[in-house]
Amino acid sequence: MNAAAAVLCGLGTWLPPQAVTNDDLARELDTSDDWIRSRTGIGTRFVAAPTVATSDLAVEAGRRALKSAGRDAVDGVVLATTTPDHPCPATAPLVAARLGLGTVAAFDVGAVCTGFLYALATGAGLIAAGTVGSVLVIGADTYSRILDPADRSTRAIFGDGAGAVVLRSGGATEPGALGTAVLGSDGTGSELITVRSGGSREPLHTFGTSGTSGADTGTGGPADPYFRMAGKAVFRSAVERMADAALTAARRAGWTTDDIDRLVAHQANLRILHAVADRMRLPRHRCPVHLDQVGNTAAASIPLALAHAVATGTLAPGHRTVLTAFGGGLTWGACTLRWPALTPA
Repeated sequence: MNAAAAVLCGLGTWLPPQAVTNDDLARELDTSDDWIRSRTGIGTRFVAAPTVATSDLAVEAGRRALKSAGRDAVDGVVLATTTPDHPCPATAPLVAARLGLGTVAAFDVGAVCTGFLYALATGAGLIAAGTVGSVLVIGADTYSRILDPADRSTRAIFGDGAGAVVLRSGGATEPGALGTAVLGSDGTGSELITVRSGGSREPLHTFGTSGTSGADTGTGGPADPYFRMAGKAVFRSAVERMADAALTAARRAGWTTDDIDRLVAHQANLRILHAVADRMRLPRHRCPVHLDQVGNTAAASIPLALAHAVATGTLAPGHRTVLTAFGGGLTWGACTLRWPALTPA
């Protein structure tokens, strides 16, 4: 008996109401609208209010995905995030409870900006194993909480948001059925994308309030609780890994590059999106862009881009679609599906 396929049947998104434009940032930092747009393609990002946590965004996106799927219940919740409400416990059980889903399986997945694809593959695996018949997969992040207020590069790039999909058990030939996921990692590049302090290697409680070490951690330096990224090295790795993973996923689906109607990539940077399309020899217009309006929303970026592409008519039922992402770890992934007929909420 063949394992059940995971079929995408609902899509929901949520952005916090506060928009921050490039001009807004220019009033705080040594930057400008032209500088940011020319380097990233981003014009606006959204920032959660101080009282709003990642779970709040996840709940709103999850509720909308369930509405899109015409469901009020699922058998599990997988939440991809780098910015959980707390280091302990996981955020997914709280999200499941607030959505009224009862005592379903619920857990977090941490793969930074590849998190949504890792969570999607995990949800599909739970369905294939017969552990659940349906699952809510959410990508949600509030990166504004981990950005250095004085770092114009990261503050220009990242925004907050959440996106979610509902997967159900179904047939492999149905519209929305996910193909085999391609996943990879390379821990030798772990220093390229980091939040250095706050974990077991450098717990924040060992540092004094002045920001200098209050205990011997072996690092010889002050605590750094902020997100850091080696931009140039990340650019090269992101382009190579996303393009290669997308091509591998397409081949596994029996598609050539010409068969790919839409490549929905992690919305990191416009130059990266163009470079990925060029490396794949795919026309750029087949690669939807949403980051200009919301920035890089980390684990939320692919579902947000999917919803925007549907809303603008860029993504239509039947389109042979490849999803691909790259993030810290280093991690990357891709998967395929024929886009189903659904209405995002």
